[in-house]
Amino acid sequence: MINREELKEIAMLQADGSYFVSLYLNVSPNTKGDYVIHLKNMIKNILEETDTKILKKIKGDIEKLEAFVTSNKREFKKGLAIITSSEKSFWKEYYLAVPVKNAIIADKTPYIQPLLDIIDNYKQYAVLLVDKESARLFLVHLGEIEEYGEVHTQDVPGKHKGGGWFSLSGHRFERHIDYHVSLHIKDVVKKLESFLAAERIERIITGGSDDAIAKVREMLPKAVSEKIVGSFHSEMFANVNDIFEKVRTVISGVESMEEKAIVSDLLTAAGKGQNAVIGIEDVLNALQEGRIMKLIFIKDFKDAGYECRNCRHLSKQKVSACPYCKGGMKEVNCLIDLAAQRAVEQGLLTEVIADNKELLDAGGIGAFLRF
Repeated sequence: MINREELKEIAMLQADGSYFVSLYLNVSPNTKGDYVIHLKNMIKNILEETDTKILKKIKGDIEKLEAFVTSNKREFKKGLAIITSSEKSFWKEYYLAVPVKNAIIADKTPYIQPLLDIIDNYKQYAVLLVDKESARLFLVHLGEIEEYGEVHTQDVPGKHKGGGWFSLSGHRFERHIDYHVSLHIKDVVKKLESFLAAERIERIITGGSDDAIAKVREMLPKAVSEKIVGSFHSEMFANVNDIFEKVRTVISGVESMEEKAIVSDLLTAAGKGQNAVIGIEDVLNALQEGRIMKLIFIKDFKDAGYECRNCRHLSKQKVSACPYCKGGMKEVNCLIDLAAQRAVEQGLLTEVIADNKELLDAGGIGAFLRF
């Protein structure tokens, strides 16, 4: 499973004159023949367009990538990502549950932007489906759901009938049920806390009946209860696919509201000059000066600009020499992607916004600043 710490380590790799080749391949819903054709076309283009000196360094990696994809017997998921450098003895592959845009990039650093997008757009959620005697626990991440376990308490008595359970009166019987339900919920809460700690999950969605959900919320520690972002109605015996459909609706609403709030806060702070900037040039200057706390940008937003060959300073403006080190500048077509990669290298927070007209009108990119 992809994590930010691993991406940070990969982003900081420097090839010292060598090159990395990063492959992103959409393998769904295409058949193997379809995505192999896409791969061969990308390879053909990179072989034709790459400088001869660079091509000598990456040819072995290109051949390895082609052989890996064409001869692989396993069934891929939806997206495939591979980052390789033969000269650095580096090979990393990711089998992704979400599609990716086809790309093959040769550069002195690994190209990780698509993986960063996936982390930011597919957060982890714990899903707890619970009733008075059972509970099921799921993990949702990268567009997939996985059931992790079940808690079942057999000693919870059933509904009161006739002469009551062990001849208890109706009210005493209900109190007895409540006692056993409380023990069950305590067990569920304990399992949930262990699961959250192990997986470092910050978001919870609860499912079941209103009574069961309310009982869980009542018994959860405050720190855990505050992680609940939504709920849904479902029977305990529902199949995983039906549960996932309901969970996805909750997640979509939660993340849409969060993105709107983030953009609103960003634009308000930037308008008041309160440690925030919008627009590519101001963002790039703040990035170079190490002032950014969190980078915000529209998914798939593209812009061209210039990069210093020496210190890697990025600029929207064409200048003859880098304003920071006087090094030569080269033209680049993926300015936003490079800015995001610099942010990862610096250990900064990033937020990829799926779609937002206000941010797009403001330049498509912004940042909250440390100072």
